[in-house]
Amino acid sequence: MKKYLLIGCLFLLFACDDGDLQIETVDFDSIDNVQNCGTLSTSSTNVVFKINGDESLIITLASGLLKNEVTTTDRESAVPGNSQVSYRIFSETVTSAYFCDAPPPLTPTVIEEIEAEGGSVTVSTTTADSVTFTHTIKLSGITFVNENGSRITDLQINEFGEVTTGG
Repeated sequence: MKKYLLIGCLFLLFACDDGDLQIETVDFDSIDNVQNCGTLSTSSTNVVFKINGDESLIITLASGLLKNEVTTTDRESAVPGNSQVSYRIFSETVTSAYFCDAPPPLTPTVIEEIEAEGGSVTVSTTTADSVTFTHTIKLSGITFVNENGSRITDLQINEFGEVTTGG
């Protein structure tokens, strides 16, 4: 009987697997440069992005979220839904050419892309003159869940950055 108990315990000990637990960090707060391709529009959707080596954070802003008028309250857009937030990991360092060239370059390739499953994008607008408007983009409650169903636990992307329109 003791032999079967020992074998059973050994089986359980070696059969247990903690899985491929992978804690990832999405940290773009230290990257100040918000990029886009071409001129931002106040009447259509806009794509803005940040690059951090071989990673990128891409936001597709809903049409009308950027307006050439000063705000007294933030404009908000739900994610997913009206706006989209994507996190991509590439095979090597990525540049803005990947996003802006048509067709995009063959390398680097996307290793993993994770779409945000919840949260919101908020925009507040100020102006230095009557022609140029500065839009501060913030993310709130963004939730990323990878293909294994694991939540990315360390999200440091609350203040995305600033873009300008007009002028």
